[in-house]
Amino acid sequence: MIKQFLNLKLSQKLSPQQIQVMKLIQLPTQAFEQRLLEELNDNPALESGKEEPEIPADEYEADEYEDFDDSETDTMQEDINIDEYLNDDTPDYKTQANNYSDDDEERESPLAEPISFHQDLINQLNTFILNDEEREIAEFLVGSIDDTGYIRRSIPDMVDDMAFTQGIYTDEKTVERILHIIHQLEPAGVGARDLQECLLLQLKQKTPMQDVALAIDILEQQFDAFSHKYYDKLMQKFGVSSADLKNAIHVIEKLNPKPGGSYTAGNRVTENIVPDFAIRILDGELQLTLNGRNAPSLHVSKDYQEMMQTYKDSRDKSSSQRDAVQFIKHKLDSAKWFIDAIRQRQETLLVTMNAIMHYQQEYFLEGDEAKLKPMILKDIADLVGLDISTISRVANSKYVETPYGTKLIKEFFSEGFTNDQGEEVSTIEIRKVLREIIEEEDKDKPLNDDQLADILKEKGFPIARRTIAKYREQLDIPVARMRRKI
Repeated sequence: MIKQFLNLKLSQKLSPQQIQVMKLIQLPTQAFEQRLLEELNDNPALESGKEEPEIPADEYEADEYEDFDDSETDTMQEDINIDEYLNDDTPDYKTQANNYSDDDEERESPLAEPISFHQDLINQLNTFILNDEEREIAEFLVGSIDDTGYIRRSIPDMVDDMAFTQGIYTDEKTVERILHIIHQLEPAGVGARDLQECLLLQLKQKTPMQDVALAIDILEQQFDAFSHKYYDKLMQKFGVSSADLKNAIHVIEKLNPKPGGSYTAGNRVTENIVPDFAIRILDGELQLTLNGRNAPSLHVSKDYQEMMQTYKDSRDKSSSQRDAVQFIKHKLDSAKWFIDAIRQRQETLLVTMNAIMHYQQEYFLEGDEAKLKPMILKDIADLVGLDISTISRVANSKYVETPYGTKLIKEFFSEGFTNDQGEEVSTIEIRKVLREIIEEEDKDKPLNDDQLADILKEKGFPIARRTIAKYREQLDIPVARMRRKI
Protein backbone atom coordinates (compact mmCIF):
# COMPACT_ATOMS: atom_id res chain seq x y z
CA MET A 1 0.00 0.00 0.00
CA ILE A 2 1.48 3.33 -1.10
CA LYS A 3 1.29 6.22 1.36
CA GLN A 4 2.35 9.82 1.26
CA PHE A 5 3.81 11.57 4.25
CA LEU A 6 5.90 14.63 5.12
CA ASN A 7 9.32 14.29 6.67
CA LEU A 8 11.01 17.35 8.17
CA LYS A 9 14.73 17.11 8.87
CA LEU A 10 17.63 19.47 9.37
CA SER A 11 20.78 18.84 7.34
CA GLN A 12 23.96 20.75 6.68
CA LYS A 13 25.52 20.74 3.25
CA LEU A 14 28.63 22.35 1.86
CA SER A 15 28.33 24.72 -1.07
CA PRO A 16 30.42 24.06 -4.18
CA GLN A 17 32.60 27.05 -3.31
CA GLN A 18 33.27 25.74 0.21
CA ILE A 19 34.29 22.39 -1.22
CA GLN A 20 36.57 24.15 -3.68
CA VAL A 21 38.21 26.18 -0.91
CA MET A 22 38.86 23.07 1.21
CA LYS A 23 40.43 21.27 -1.74
CA LEU A 24 42.68 24.25 -2.46
CA ILE A 25 43.74 24.62 1.18
CA GLN A 26 45.09 21.09 1.42
CA LEU A 27 47.27 21.49 -1.69
CA PRO A 28 50.98 22.27 -1.24
CA THR A 29 52.58 24.93 -3.42
CA GLN A 30 53.56 22.71 -6.34
CA ALA A 31 50.19 20.95 -6.51
CA PHE A 32 48.45 24.33 -6.17
CA GLU A 33 50.34 25.67 -9.18
CA GLN A 34 49.25 22.64 -11.20
CA ARG A 35 45.64 23.15 -10.13
CA LEU A 36 45.88 26.81 -11.11
CA LEU A 37 47.12 25.90 -14.59
CA GLU A 38 44.26 23.43 -15.00
CA GLU A 39 41.70 26.08 -14.08
CA LEU A 40 43.28 28.62 -16.46
CA ASN A 41 43.09 26.05 -19.27
CA ASP A 42 39.52 25.02 -18.49
CA ASN A 43 38.03 28.49 -17.95
CA PRO A 44 38.73 30.99 -20.75
CA ALA A 45 37.15 33.75 -18.64
CA LEU A 46 40.03 33.50 -16.17
CA GLU A 47 43.40 35.05 -16.93
CA SER A 48 46.63 35.43 -15.02
CA GLY A 49 48.80 38.52 -14.73
CA LYS A 50 47.97 42.10 -13.90
CA GLU A 51 44.85 43.46 -15.52
CA GLU A 52 44.90 46.52 -17.75
CA PRO A 53 41.24 47.58 -18.06
CA GLU A 54 40.30 49.64 -21.09
CA ILE A 55 36.55 49.82 -20.52
CA PRO A 56 35.41 52.00 -17.59
CA ALA A 57 33.92 49.93 -14.82
CA ASP A 58 30.96 52.30 -14.37
CA GLU A 59 29.59 51.29 -17.78
CA TYR A 60 28.65 47.89 -16.39
CA GLU A 61 25.62 48.13 -14.17
CA ALA A 62 23.06 45.53 -13.31
CA ASP A 63 20.25 47.46 -15.04
CA GLU A 64 22.06 47.23 -18.39
CA TYR A 65 20.63 43.75 -18.77
CA GLU A 66 17.01 44.62 -18.12
CA ASP A 67 16.31 44.07 -21.82
CA PHE A 68 16.93 40.34 -21.46
CA ASP A 69 13.88 38.40 -22.58
CA ASP A 70 12.63 36.75 -19.37
CA SER A 71 10.35 34.46 -21.33
CA GLU A 72 13.27 32.76 -23.03
CA THR A 73 14.76 31.16 -19.94
CA ASP A 74 14.51 31.50 -16.19
CA THR A 75 18.26 31.72 -15.81
CA MET A 76 18.31 35.02 -17.70
CA GLN A 77 16.45 36.63 -14.81
CA GLU A 78 19.68 36.82 -12.85
CA ASP A 79 21.62 40.05 -13.37
CA ILE A 80 25.30 39.89 -14.18
CA ASN A 81 27.27 42.53 -12.34
CA ILE A 82 30.66 42.77 -13.99
CA ASP A 83 31.82 45.11 -11.21
CA GLU A 84 32.31 42.04 -9.06
CA TYR A 85 35.03 40.92 -11.45
CA LEU A 86 36.54 44.29 -12.38
CA ASN A 87 36.59 46.25 -9.14
CA ASP A 88 38.36 44.54 -6.29
CA ASP A 89 38.64 46.46 -3.06
CA THR A 90 41.33 44.10 -1.79
CA PRO A 91 44.72 45.81 -2.19
CA ASP A 92 47.40 44.00 -4.15
CA TYR A 93 49.76 43.72 -1.21
CA LYS A 94 47.31 41.35 0.51
CA THR A 95 47.19 38.91 -2.39
CA GLN A 96 50.76 39.07 -3.67
CA ALA A 97 54.14 38.34 -2.23
CA ASN A 98 57.66 38.39 -3.56
CA ASN A 99 60.23 36.33 -1.74
CA TYR A 100 62.87 36.49 -4.43
CA SER A 101 65.56 39.05 -5.08
CA ASP A 102 65.72 41.00 -8.33
CA ASP A 103 68.83 39.18 -9.54
CA ASP A 104 67.25 35.74 -9.19
CA GLU A 105 66.99 33.91 -12.48
CA GLU A 106 64.53 31.22 -13.41
CA ARG A 107 66.65 28.29 -14.43
CA GLU A 108 65.36 25.11 -15.97
CA SER A 109 66.47 21.91 -14.30
CA PRO A 110 66.91 19.22 -16.94
CA LEU A 111 66.16 15.77 -15.60
CA ALA A 112 68.01 12.69 -16.78
CA GLU A 113 65.97 9.68 -17.84
CA PRO A 114 67.72 6.73 -16.20
CA ILE A 115 67.52 3.13 -17.37
CA SER A 116 65.07 1.18 -15.24
CA PHE A 117 66.23 -1.56 -12.91
CA HIS A 118 64.56 -4.30 -14.94
CA GLN A 119 65.82 -2.94 -18.26
CA ASP A 120 69.37 -2.98 -16.90
CA LEU A 121 68.94 -6.65 -15.98
CA ILE A 122 67.62 -7.43 -19.48
CA ASN A 123 70.64 -5.68 -20.99
CA GLN A 124 72.96 -7.82 -18.86
CA LEU A 125 71.33 -10.97 -20.23
CA ASN A 126 72.76 -10.05 -23.65
CA THR A 127 76.20 -11.07 -22.37
CA PHE A 128 75.04 -14.70 -21.94
CA ILE A 129 74.61 -17.21 -24.75
CA LEU A 130 70.97 -18.32 -24.55
CA ASN A 131 68.66 -19.96 -27.06
CA ASP A 132 65.21 -18.51 -27.73
CA GLU A 133 63.43 -20.60 -25.09
CA GLU A 134 66.03 -19.85 -22.43
CA ARG A 135 65.88 -16.17 -23.32
CA GLU A 136 62.11 -16.09 -22.87
CA ILE A 137 62.36 -17.85 -19.50
CA ALA A 138 65.14 -15.52 -18.35
CA GLU A 139 63.12 -12.41 -19.29
CA PHE A 140 60.10 -13.82 -17.46
CA LEU A 141 62.21 -14.36 -14.33
CA VAL A 142 63.58 -10.82 -14.56
CA GLY A 143 60.03 -9.53 -14.85
CA SER A 144 59.17 -11.41 -11.65
CA ILE A 145 61.85 -9.55 -9.65
CA ASP A 146 60.41 -6.83 -7.40
CA ASP A 147 61.96 -3.42 -6.79
CA THR A 148 63.96 -4.71 -3.82
CA GLY A 149 65.62 -7.38 -5.99
CA TYR A 150 63.74 -10.47 -4.80
CA ILE A 151 61.64 -13.09 -6.56
CA ARG A 152 58.75 -13.69 -4.19
CA ARG A 153 57.21 -16.60 -6.10
CA SER A 154 57.95 -20.30 -6.03
CA ILE A 155 59.35 -22.07 -9.08
CA PRO A 156 56.26 -24.33 -9.56
CA ASP A 157 54.03 -21.22 -9.59
CA MET A 158 56.23 -19.56 -12.21
CA VAL A 159 56.26 -22.70 -14.36
CA ASP A 160 52.45 -22.76 -14.34
CA ASP A 161 52.23 -19.02 -14.98
CA MET A 162 54.54 -19.22 -18.01
CA ALA A 163 52.45 -22.03 -19.47
CA PHE A 164 49.08 -20.30 -19.02
CA THR A 165 49.99 -16.67 -19.75
CA GLN A 166 53.07 -16.80 -21.99
CA GLY A 167 52.65 -20.11 -23.78
CA ILE A 168 56.09 -21.20 -22.57
CA TYR A 169 56.09 -24.88 -21.63
CA THR A 170 59.05 -25.84 -19.49
CA ASP A 171 59.89 -27.71 -16.29
CA GLU A 172 61.15 -26.78 -12.83
CA LYS A 173 64.67 -28.08 -13.49
CA THR A 174 65.09 -25.77 -16.49
CA VAL A 175 63.74 -22.76 -14.59
CA GLU A 176 66.11 -23.53 -11.70
CA ARG A 177 69.04 -23.60 -14.13
CA ILE A 178 68.07 -20.27 -15.70
CA LEU A 179 67.60 -18.81 -12.23
CA HIS A 180 71.25 -19.56 -11.48
CA ILE A 181 72.11 -17.37 -14.49
CA ILE A 182 69.95 -14.57 -13.07
CA HIS A 183 71.90 -14.87 -9.82
CA GLN A 184 75.06 -13.93 -11.73
CA LEU A 185 73.67 -10.52 -12.69
CA GLU A 186 74.51 -7.29 -10.93
CA PRO A 187 73.87 -6.08 -8.30
CA ALA A 188 74.99 -9.16 -6.38
CA GLY A 189 72.12 -10.98 -4.69
CA VAL A 190 69.48 -10.06 -7.26
CA GLY A 191 66.88 -12.74 -7.95
CA ALA A 192 67.10 -14.27 -4.48
CA ARG A 193 63.96 -15.85 -3.05
CA ASP A 194 64.61 -14.89 0.58
CA LEU A 195 67.06 -12.94 2.73
CA GLN A 196 69.22 -15.97 3.48
CA GLU A 197 69.77 -16.75 -0.20
CA CYS A 198 70.37 -13.06 -0.97
CA LEU A 199 73.17 -12.75 1.59
CA LEU A 200 74.74 -16.07 0.56
CA LEU A 201 74.81 -15.03 -3.10
CA GLN A 202 76.75 -11.91 -2.16
CA LEU A 203 79.16 -13.78 0.11
CA LYS A 204 79.97 -16.40 -2.52
CA GLN A 205 81.07 -13.67 -4.92
CA LYS A 206 83.66 -12.40 -2.42
CA THR A 207 87.29 -13.48 -2.25
CA PRO A 208 87.55 -16.69 -0.15
CA MET A 209 88.88 -15.79 3.29
CA GLN A 210 88.51 -17.19 6.79
CA ASP A 211 85.96 -14.55 7.83
CA VAL A 212 83.97 -15.05 4.62
CA ALA A 213 84.00 -18.85 4.99
CA LEU A 214 82.76 -18.60 8.58
CA ALA A 215 80.06 -16.15 7.52
CA ILE A 216 78.86 -18.58 4.85
CA ASP A 217 78.74 -21.45 7.36
CA ILE A 218 76.76 -19.30 9.80
CA LEU A 219 74.15 -18.33 7.19
CA GLU A 220 73.85 -21.85 5.76
CA GLN A 221 73.70 -23.76 9.05
CA GLN A 222 72.60 -21.37 11.79
CA PHE A 223 70.64 -18.59 10.08
CA ASP A 224 67.92 -18.49 12.77
CA ALA A 225 70.47 -18.26 15.57
CA PHE A 226 72.24 -15.45 13.71
CA SER A 227 69.03 -13.50 13.01
CA HIS A 228 68.10 -13.70 16.71
CA LYS A 229 71.65 -12.79 17.76
CA TYR A 230 72.33 -15.89 19.83
CA TYR A 231 76.07 -15.26 19.75
CA ASP A 232 76.98 -17.68 22.54
CA LYS A 233 75.29 -20.50 20.67
CA LEU A 234 77.17 -19.61 17.46
CA MET A 235 80.57 -19.56 19.18
CA GLN A 236 79.82 -22.94 20.76
CA LYS A 237 78.51 -24.43 17.50
CA PHE A 238 81.53 -23.47 15.34
CA GLY A 239 84.16 -23.49 18.09
CA VAL A 240 85.38 -19.97 17.38
CA SER A 241 86.38 -17.07 19.61
CA SER A 242 84.31 -13.94 20.07
CA ALA A 243 86.83 -12.02 17.93
CA ASP A 244 86.44 -14.48 15.00
CA LEU A 245 82.66 -14.36 15.30
CA LYS A 246 82.74 -10.57 15.43
CA ASN A 247 84.78 -10.42 12.22
CA ALA A 248 82.38 -12.79 10.44
CA ILE A 249 79.36 -10.84 11.57
CA HIS A 250 81.05 -7.63 10.43
CA VAL A 251 81.36 -9.15 6.94
CA ILE A 252 77.64 -10.02 6.92
CA GLU A 253 76.60 -6.57 8.17
CA LYS A 254 78.27 -4.93 5.17
CA LEU A 255 76.08 -6.91 2.74
CA ASN A 256 73.05 -5.35 1.07
CA PRO A 257 69.76 -6.97 2.16
CA LYS A 258 67.89 -5.17 -0.65
CA PRO A 259 70.08 -5.28 -3.79
CA GLY A 260 67.39 -3.80 -6.01
CA GLY A 261 66.73 -0.93 -3.63
CA SER A 262 70.23 0.48 -4.02
CA TYR A 263 69.80 0.62 -7.81
CA THR A 264 66.39 2.28 -7.80
CA ALA A 265 67.43 4.75 -5.10
CA GLY A 266 70.40 5.85 -7.18
CA ASN A 267 68.18 6.45 -10.23
CA ARG A 268 65.27 8.02 -8.43
CA VAL A 269 64.70 11.66 -9.29
CA THR A 270 65.15 13.76 -6.19
CA GLU A 271 61.95 15.52 -5.22
CA ASN A 272 62.32 19.23 -4.62
CA ILE A 273 60.41 20.53 -1.62
CA VAL A 274 58.99 23.99 -2.15
CA PRO A 275 58.26 25.64 1.22
CA ASP A 276 54.83 27.21 1.47
CA PHE A 277 55.92 29.68 4.16
CA ALA A 278 59.12 31.34 5.29
CA ILE A 279 59.93 32.47 8.82
CA ARG A 280 62.72 34.99 9.35
CA ILE A 281 64.13 36.61 12.48
CA LEU A 282 64.49 40.38 12.10
CA ASP A 283 65.69 42.41 15.09
CA GLY A 284 64.67 39.62 17.44
CA GLU A 285 61.15 39.43 16.00
CA LEU A 286 59.61 36.67 13.91
CA GLN A 287 58.43 37.55 10.43
CA LEU A 288 56.13 35.25 8.45
CA THR A 289 55.73 35.39 4.68
CA LEU A 290 53.69 33.29 2.28
CA ASN A 291 55.47 31.89 -0.76
CA GLY A 292 54.74 34.28 -3.62
CA ARG A 293 53.75 31.34 -5.83
CA ASN A 294 50.68 30.92 -3.61
CA ALA A 295 49.42 34.42 -4.43
CA PRO A 296 48.87 34.63 -8.20
CA SER A 297 47.35 37.66 -9.92
CA LEU A 298 44.06 36.62 -11.52
CA HIS A 299 41.35 38.61 -13.26
CA VAL A 300 38.41 38.19 -15.60
CA SER A 301 39.23 38.10 -19.31
CA LYS A 302 38.85 41.44 -21.09
CA ASP A 303 37.58 39.60 -24.18
CA TYR A 304 34.61 38.33 -22.19
CA GLN A 305 33.87 41.86 -21.03
CA GLU A 306 33.86 43.05 -24.65
CA MET A 307 31.50 40.25 -25.59
CA MET A 308 29.06 41.42 -22.93
CA GLN A 309 29.40 44.98 -24.22
CA THR A 310 28.68 43.82 -27.76
CA TYR A 311 25.54 42.02 -26.63
CA LYS A 312 24.33 45.13 -24.77
CA ASP A 313 24.83 47.36 -27.79
CA SER A 314 23.12 45.04 -30.24
CA ARG A 315 19.47 45.74 -30.99
CA ASP A 316 18.45 42.36 -32.32
CA LYS A 317 19.26 39.70 -29.76
CA SER A 318 18.96 36.22 -31.22
CA SER A 319 18.55 33.03 -29.24
CA SER A 320 22.12 32.00 -30.12
CA GLN A 321 23.39 35.26 -28.64
CA ARG A 322 21.38 34.65 -25.49
CA ASP A 323 22.90 31.16 -25.24
CA ALA A 324 26.35 32.68 -25.61
CA VAL A 325 25.63 35.20 -22.87
CA GLN A 326 24.43 32.42 -20.58
CA PHE A 327 27.68 30.54 -21.24
CA ILE A 328 29.64 33.71 -20.47
CA LYS A 329 27.70 34.17 -17.24
CA HIS A 330 28.55 30.64 -16.16
CA LYS A 331 32.26 31.17 -16.88
CA LEU A 332 32.27 34.54 -15.11
CA ASP A 333 30.68 33.01 -12.03
CA SER A 334 33.19 30.16 -12.09
CA ALA A 335 36.08 32.62 -12.43
CA LYS A 336 34.79 34.74 -9.56
CA TRP A 337 34.36 31.67 -7.35
CA PHE A 338 37.89 30.54 -8.10
CA ILE A 339 39.39 33.96 -7.38
CA ASP A 340 37.49 34.16 -4.09
CA ALA A 341 38.57 30.63 -3.20
CA ILE A 342 42.23 31.50 -3.74
CA ARG A 343 41.91 34.56 -1.52
CA GLN A 344 40.28 32.49 1.20
CA ARG A 345 43.08 29.95 0.82
CA GLN A 346 45.73 32.62 1.28
CA GLU A 347 43.99 34.07 4.34
CA THR A 348 43.52 30.62 5.90
CA LEU A 349 47.13 29.62 5.34
CA LEU A 350 48.49 32.86 6.76
CA VAL A 351 46.27 33.01 9.83
CA THR A 352 46.91 29.34 10.66
CA MET A 353 50.69 29.50 10.24
CA ASN A 354 50.81 32.80 12.12
CA ALA A 355 49.07 31.16 15.08
CA ILE A 356 51.47 28.19 14.97
CA MET A 357 54.46 30.54 14.79
CA HIS A 358 53.40 32.50 17.86
CA TYR A 359 52.40 29.36 19.75
CA GLN A 360 55.90 27.93 19.19
CA GLN A 361 57.65 31.30 19.36
CA GLU A 362 60.44 30.13 21.68
CA TYR A 363 61.40 27.33 19.29
CA PHE A 364 61.43 29.54 16.18
CA LEU A 365 63.59 32.11 17.97
CA GLU A 366 66.15 29.64 19.34
CA GLY A 367 65.82 26.44 17.27
CA ASP A 368 65.99 24.21 20.36
CA GLU A 369 63.54 21.29 20.07
CA ALA A 370 63.31 21.25 23.86
CA LYS A 371 61.46 24.57 23.50
CA LEU A 372 58.67 22.97 21.47
CA LYS A 373 55.46 23.21 23.46
CA PRO A 374 52.80 20.49 23.41
CA MET A 375 50.38 21.49 20.67
CA ILE A 376 47.41 19.71 19.15
CA LEU A 377 45.13 20.70 16.30
CA LYS A 378 42.43 21.89 18.68
CA ASP A 379 44.81 24.43 20.25
CA ILE A 380 45.33 26.21 16.93
CA ALA A 381 41.69 25.79 15.88
CA ASP A 382 40.57 27.58 19.05
CA LEU A 383 43.04 30.41 18.46
CA VAL A 384 42.03 31.16 14.86
CA GLY A 385 38.36 30.18 15.08
CA LEU A 386 38.54 27.53 12.36
CA ASP A 387 37.52 23.89 12.30
CA ILE A 388 40.04 21.22 13.33
CA SER A 389 39.76 19.61 9.89
CA THR A 390 40.85 22.88 8.26
CA ILE A 391 43.92 23.10 10.52
CA SER A 392 44.72 19.48 9.66
CA ARG A 393 44.59 20.27 5.93
CA VAL A 394 47.05 23.11 6.39
CA ALA A 395 49.45 21.12 8.58
CA ASN A 396 49.60 17.76 6.82
CA SER A 397 51.07 18.78 3.49
CA LYS A 398 52.72 22.17 3.98
CA TYR A 399 56.35 23.05 4.64
CA VAL A 400 57.85 26.11 6.30
CA GLU A 401 61.35 27.43 5.75
CA THR A 402 62.96 28.36 9.06
CA PRO A 403 66.46 29.48 10.06
CA TYR A 404 66.98 25.86 11.16
CA GLY A 405 65.92 24.15 7.94
CA THR A 406 62.73 23.38 6.05
CA LYS A 407 60.21 21.62 8.29
CA LEU A 408 56.93 19.82 7.74
CA ILE A 409 54.35 21.79 9.70
CA LYS A 410 52.69 18.74 11.23
CA GLU A 411 55.99 17.93 12.97
CA PHE A 412 55.34 20.84 15.33
CA PHE A 413 52.22 19.12 16.68
CA SER A 414 52.63 16.73 19.58
CA GLU A 415 50.88 15.61 22.74
CA GLY A 416 51.84 16.90 26.15
CA PHE A 417 53.27 15.15 29.19
CA THR A 418 53.67 16.46 32.72
CA ASN A 419 57.07 15.81 34.27
CA ASP A 420 57.82 15.35 37.96
CA GLN A 421 58.14 19.11 38.42
CA GLY A 422 54.63 19.73 37.14
CA GLU A 423 55.83 21.22 33.85
CA GLU A 424 54.16 20.21 30.63
CA VAL A 425 56.67 19.03 28.03
CA SER A 426 56.25 17.81 24.49
CA THR A 427 56.53 14.14 23.61
CA ILE A 428 59.00 15.24 20.93
CA GLU A 429 61.47 16.15 23.68
CA ILE A 430 60.88 12.82 25.43
CA ARG A 431 61.57 10.84 22.26
CA LYS A 432 64.72 12.88 21.72
CA VAL A 433 65.97 12.03 25.23
CA LEU A 434 65.08 8.38 24.69
CA ARG A 435 67.07 8.22 21.46
CA GLU A 436 70.10 9.81 23.15
CA ILE A 437 69.98 7.25 25.98
CA ILE A 438 69.87 4.34 23.54
CA GLU A 439 72.69 5.77 21.43
CA GLU A 440 74.92 6.02 24.51
CA GLU A 441 74.10 2.55 25.92
CA ASP A 442 76.59 -0.33 26.10
CA LYS A 443 75.87 -2.36 22.96
CA ASP A 444 77.22 -5.49 24.66
CA LYS A 445 74.40 -5.17 27.21
CA PRO A 446 71.67 -2.99 25.67
CA LEU A 447 68.99 -1.58 27.95
CA ASN A 448 65.55 -3.17 27.99
CA ASP A 449 62.35 -1.13 28.24
CA ASP A 450 62.17 -1.43 32.04
CA GLN A 451 65.69 -0.07 32.40
CA LEU A 452 64.94 2.74 29.95
CA ALA A 453 61.85 3.65 31.98
CA ASP A 454 63.97 3.84 35.15
CA ILE A 455 66.54 6.11 33.49
CA LEU A 456 63.85 8.42 32.11
CA LYS A 457 62.25 8.55 35.54
CA GLU A 458 65.58 9.69 37.00
CA LYS A 459 65.67 12.44 34.36
CA GLY A 460 62.25 13.67 35.45
CA PHE A 461 60.00 11.77 33.02
CA PRO A 462 57.96 9.14 34.90
CA ILE A 463 56.80 7.06 31.93
CA ALA A 464 55.39 3.54 31.95
CA ARG A 465 57.22 0.71 30.21
CA ARG A 466 54.50 0.26 27.58
CA THR A 467 54.83 3.95 26.69
CA ILE A 468 58.58 3.49 26.30
CA ALA A 469 57.88 0.64 23.88
CA LYS A 470 55.51 2.88 21.90
CA TYR A 471 58.03 5.72 21.63
CA ARG A 472 60.79 3.25 20.70
CA GLU A 473 58.69 1.86 17.87
CA GLN A 474 57.94 5.39 16.67
CA LEU A 475 61.69 6.01 16.52
CA ASP A 476 62.13 2.72 14.60
CA ILE A 477 64.45 1.34 17.30
CA PRO A 478 64.39 -2.47 17.83
CA VAL A 479 64.16 -4.27 21.17
CA ALA A 480 67.25 -4.65 23.39
CA ARG A 481 68.22 -8.14 22.12
CA MET A 482 68.26 -6.95 18.50
CA ARG A 483 70.46 -3.97 19.42
CA ARG A 484 73.14 -6.17 20.90
CA LYS A 485 76.56 -6.16 19.23
CA ILE A 486 79.40 -8.56 19.92
